[in-house]
Amino acid sequence: MNTQTKQILKHLESGKSITPLEALSRYGCMRLGARIYELRRAGAAVYSEMVKRGKKRIARYSLYSGVA
Repeated sequence: MNTQTKQILKHLESGKSITPLEALSRYGCMRLGARIYELRRAGAAVYSEMVKRGKKRIARYSLYSGVA
């Protein structure tokens, strides 16, 4: 697992969500979707939702809280 992936996992584990723009500005990550894929393959339960920002829809990622 590379450094960006570890940073993003730590961010998610702190209870925060992240969008591609936040990942770029905080961690210099231009391919958040690829990092999320790596986390999922490593067993992390990452939840994704599409949110509207202006006229566009973007993905927001967070960890499952375990609450149904």
